[in-house]
Amino acid sequence: MNAFASFPVAERWKPADPGIIQLYSFPTPNGVKVAIALEEIGLPYEAHLVDIRKDDQKTPQFLSLNPNGKIPALIDPDGPDGGPIGIFESGAILLYLSEKTGKLIPADATARVECIQWLFFQMGGVGPMFGQFGHFYKFAADKVTDPYPTERYRVETRRLLEVLDRRLDGRQWLAGDMYTIADIATFPWVRTVRDFYEAGEAVGLDDFDNVTGWLERCLERPASIKGLNVPARP
Repeated sequence: MNAFASFPVAERWKPADPGIIQLYSFPTPNGVKVAIALEEIGLPYEAHLVDIRKDDQKTPQFLSLNPNGKIPALIDPDGPDGGPIGIFESGAILLYLSEKTGKLIPADATARVECIQWLFFQMGGVGPMFGQFGHFYKFAADKVTDPYPTERYRVETRRLLEVLDRRLDGRQWLAGDMYTIADIATFPWVRTVRDFYEAGEAVGLDDFDNVTGWLERCLERPASIKGLNVPARP
């Protein structure tokens, strides 16, 4: 039986090996999270480029997997009930992969909750606010004459960096001594502020030694080096 028969997305992005996880993504901060996690865990997968520059994420095939029309999304042919499962939202995917394998999340119940709350801190704060700041700072600078939106999101981005810096004081990773999905979810956004938006100076990133040190530790990991370029840009 074809595990992907009920997934129209597989008609457009055909799996070479239907027996492994299929990742539909683009190398944005949200997109690379899942590839990095898969590399850390060691699960075999195929990555399919959903070119958001061409609105691939708005096609009927992709919308059948994620009705919200955002990358990343994933199909696991070996889901919890033994059959295939489709998942969207990067945080949900990270949590699913951790629970599936028991990796990148603490086994201790209290530590697990602590990890999950920092994962949701990224999903509800860091991602949306950093993304809005980057939009107005880099992409709308010549379109919006009122400085209010850029400054609003710049101030909030800096505030969130302060929160991260306090959290990382005396800690190697966000959840403590263990590298987890909380780190994987968050560091690509800090990297993006610095490298893609070129806004490190604007938010005073160098003021936060704990954050910059943690970012470099994350970036040095072999899974990060590979996953940050998955799927490869054409």
